[in-house]
Amino acid sequence: MRVIFNIVILVFGVTGLISAQQAYELIIPESEGWTVIEEGKTVAFQIRATPDVDSKVRFYPVDEESIGIELDSLGHFSWTPSYSLVNRLELKKDFSVIIQGNWPDGQRVRKTITFTVLHINRPPVVEELPVFYVKQSSRNIYQIASDYVYDPDEDPIVFKSIPSQMPEGLSLSSQGQLSWSPSRNQFNSLRSNPLVVEFIVQDQPDKAEMKGKLRIAQTQLDLPPEILMVPGDTSFSIKEDETINLKIYISDPNGDDNVLSAGFISSDIRVEHRVLKENTPLQYEFIWQPGYEFVDEAKKKLPVEFTFFALDKSNNRVQRKIIIVVNDTENLIEKDALQYQKYRNNLTNAAELLRTLDENQKKLNENYKKAKRGKKNRSVLNASLGAVTGFSPALLETDQSKVVSTVGGTTVLTLNTLEATEVVGKSKDDIMDKIKINVDIRNRVQSAGDEFARKYSSKVSRRSGEFEKDIDKLRTVLNDQRIVLLELDAYKKNAVQLTDKDLKRTFPDFTEEN
Repeated sequence: MRVIFNIVILVFGVTGLISAQQAYELIIPESEGWTVIEEGKTVAFQIRATPDVDSKVRFYPVDEESIGIELDSLGHFSWTPSYSLVNRLELKKDFSVIIQGNWPDGQRVRKTITFTVLHINRPPVVEELPVFYVKQSSRNIYQIASDYVYDPDEDPIVFKSIPSQMPEGLSLSSQGQLSWSPSRNQFNSLRSNPLVVEFIVQDQPDKAEMKGKLRIAQTQLDLPPEILMVPGDTSFSIKEDETINLKIYISDPNGDDNVLSAGFISSDIRVEHRVLKENTPLQYEFIWQPGYEFVDEAKKKLPVEFTFFALDKSNNRVQRKIIIVVNDTENLIEKDALQYQKYRNNLTNAAELLRTLDENQKKLNENYKKAKRGKKNRSVLNASLGAVTGFSPALLETDQSKVVSTVGGTTVLTLNTLEATEVVGKSKDDIMDKIKINVDIRNRVQSAGDEFARKYSSKVSRRSGEFEKDIDKLRTVLNDQRIVLLELDAYKKNAVQLTDKDLKRTFPDFTEEN
């Protein structure tokens, strides 16, 4: 706007010759507050002089200070303060303008005008933005550059989204960064209908606003597919008996329907391609267990390189390499089977010894009973010195089976079985000692077998170093030195092989887990 003042004359200062101080003057329009102006607004007026000698007075600015004032020689003054004169922190600033009038007779008069310029806040500027090209199933980032959106007063600016304008998943930060991972349907819809998203730019602290627009479209580049692996490491270390499981997700920036195929190449030909399972054309699962024979025992470990790849219909290829280090591992399956066999065999030996001891216990009990009866029914022995005189039968009590012939001289011939063990030199006390030994050995074997069966009922416990030590302890019990006194073989084999059920009855904590 142009503001023209034509009011009374106000003289702020006059310079020139002393003799001309009262006669020569510069006259400018005057009104209250007319020297207070805003940035961007124009002030204009006509300067006059007295005496005006045939309008031949010429006017000149003494010092423009590069503030952009315009003054012609006829006194037409015009000034539009630029927005850069007063910054956002000063709010207002004074500027002095000196005008000089030259008369034809050589007289010169100067006048100073002081303007107060007020700062005016301007809204942000939003220029046309470059198109935001997005890829499918990828996190697309777009930063609105300061070259296109800025504040002319250098005020801080913030960006605000308009919810009704934002498609699902699109976010706009206060710093002007857009983030969007369009779904397959959203991406396909962009093919025929690009989006135009509106947003607000607001300066601070005055909060002047300006709307901006951003066009979003599908990427125009023919890009290769993308591979996402979970977990995303590039190196793995596993044991031979360990299973590695990788989830593989494939996407194409130009649309998932552009994906043609996927697979992998291994540096070791022993890895079969069937370990890569296709769940969907875009989702795969890599499941691999090397096995105990994969690594030579002399090498200890073997690195295998895998290259996973995906192709699109334009034969664009993407690949992802990983290294799996396979470490030589003890064959736990074979070890567990061997340890179980030791576990079962030793308990079988214990059970067989218990059976043998039980059978021996019965025999000893019978012998002990016979020994007790032998005192009452032992045979009569007549011994005489000299030669044999002949045979004469003798009747013992009323039992006809108890018949002996007496032989004259020094010999007695016994007819029939001798029931009393004392006749052959073995007393019932010896039998009782054997019974005690038999019972003691049986109790020790039963107790040691129960503890061994319970402690090593799981295959994990049989992997410990104490397993072999406890086997030696159990065998010590089975090889009790007193077994010799019983005239038994400590490892006597039964005619019938013991089953798992037999072992379970003998040792309740016995397990079939191998």
